[in-house]
Amino acid sequence: MHPRCFVLPTGVTQKKKLPDGQGMQAEEDAEFVGARVEAGLRAARFSSPPSSEEFAASIEPKNVPAVFRGVLNGSAASSRWDPLHGGLDYLLEKVGPDVAVEAMMSSTGHVFYGDLRSHERVSIPFSTFMHSCKSYLGGLNAADDSSKDKGIGEEPTCSEEMCSASLENSEQLYLAQVSILNTENKERCSLEVLKEDIQEPIFLKGRPFSSINFWMSRAHMRSSTHYDPHHNLLCVVAGCKKVTLWSPSASPFLYPMPVYGEASNHSCVSIEEPDYSSYTRAKYMKEYSERVVLNCGDALFIPEGWYHQVDSDDLTIAINFWWKSRIMTEMLEHMDAYYLRRILRRLVDTEMDKIAQKNSFSHAQENNGFQPTDKALRPGSEQFNLHNEVKSHDTSDKKGATDTSDKKGAPLQSLEPSTLQALYELMSLVHDSVEAVDQNNIAESASQDTSSSQSIERKKIAADDSSLLEKDPVAKIILPVEPLELRSMLLAMVHTFPRTLEGLVLNILGPTGAEILTRKFDEMDQQTTTEEQTEFYKTFYTAFDDQYAAMDALLNRKELFSFQVFQSVLDQYLRVHVDRPS
Repeated sequence: MHPRCFVLPTGVTQKKKLPDGQGMQAEEDAEFVGARVEAGLRAARFSSPPSSEEFAASIEPKNVPAVFRGVLNGSAASSRWDPLHGGLDYLLEKVGPDVAVEAMMSSTGHVFYGDLRSHERVSIPFSTFMHSCKSYLGGLNAADDSSKDKGIGEEPTCSEEMCSASLENSEQLYLAQVSILNTENKERCSLEVLKEDIQEPIFLKGRPFSSINFWMSRAHMRSSTHYDPHHNLLCVVAGCKKVTLWSPSASPFLYPMPVYGEASNHSCVSIEEPDYSSYTRAKYMKEYSERVVLNCGDALFIPEGWYHQVDSDDLTIAINFWWKSRIMTEMLEHMDAYYLRRILRRLVDTEMDKIAQKNSFSHAQENNGFQPTDKALRPGSEQFNLHNEVKSHDTSDKKGATDTSDKKGAPLQSLEPSTLQALYELMSLVHDSVEAVDQNNIAESASQDTSSSQSIERKKIAADDSSLLEKDPVAKIILPVEPLELRSMLLAMVHTFPRTLEGLVLNILGPTGAEILTRKFDEMDQQTTTEEQTEFYKTFYTAFDDQYAAMDALLNRKELFSFQVFQSVLDQYLRVHVDRPS
């Protein structure tokens, strides 16, 4: 990490005294990092701007926000535009009286939501908005000191059409994204003349900007939570902005609008009165968020796709630079189908890992403090009786099978008590399955209902990853067994209960069990030599009359597990990005 860069630790707040009496209340100024924000996703802070090479090599590629202090200090914009030091008059003269700009007019007071139903774009003279700001500034000064800046308060605040709507609703007007430069829209930019006062930050040298925009609030205002499709450098020229950030992975908690909608990059959740009954996950939003405070001269790099919600202080002016990320620049349209498959595959793999890890942790918690006993397979116990019964059944049923429990290190006797317990439970599953087959089959008349219920159950499994394990008893049994202990147990079954092992894999093992078993195989391989691996698999598959059938059973059910997880991932994506909450 660069020596100028530091990360604000979780839970640490920072309060700043803002110059000239500007700024928000101290408690609102506090920066924080939510308890669930991963360390690698926290915004870095730089006390001075990095070089262009450093930004390109170690900041931009990470796609993580970064705060740069004092980027605009000494720039023409920061010295000439400051409303507290004649900036409004300068902007009036610089832009001229005849230039019209497009402003956002909110129907929800000082909160500006991205949904087109809650705001409208209106065209107003730039001079109208500046006069309105001068009037507002005069009122603020009069409230602080009735004799201070009396001349400003007495200046004409309205001209011609200005008074009709602008002054009455000026608190609801926001100059948002007014173009200074726009390479994607060749129409003349309204405030192109202001580009003369803007010097791009040194670390953005050479960037092909999509646009440079002007943002200004007359009074305190709030923007809704949203993300942008471009990389963004937000620079505060005057005033103060408080920015709350969420990584793209926090989407489920933010309820983005449907991906096909007009405001698909905005959150559905109200920032002032969130409806937790409709958006239940939104109650965790703050835990996944980080808030930074930008004062005059500061800049914030917001990578594409990062959600942000901005609070602007009175008379705050900012500019921002948008440019396409490298990945979007290089993402060719004819590759979209491939990219989609790769992304879905990664989502499925990640979800599968989460399921396995979560269930492993759950079992570890359940078994914490477990004291093994020798009750399992003790003479006279149910386990021991079943042991002998299945052993007798196996050795008489399998051609060439012999009782080798006393050979090759006496594998049964060498197993840990907890592993013997797992072995007994697996044998019980096979035993119970055989008894069930011998009993009456399910009535033919109920077959259609059963098929329907299975279809419904399949959807439930796809939607709830916790049920994937609960529905697969083999997976629950083998999950807590250590890889090398499971290896010993399987070898014991090969030598002593081969028919039970064959029935277990071919008839009892479910999709989740196949996934867990093959993961255990991978863990075994990491802990054994190549020779030991070869010997194990050679021995393991001798338990099956048809070794290829066993391999097919494992692979087919493993793929079925992947399919169930894929359905779960797809269902989650549709709920988060497509469906509207009920």
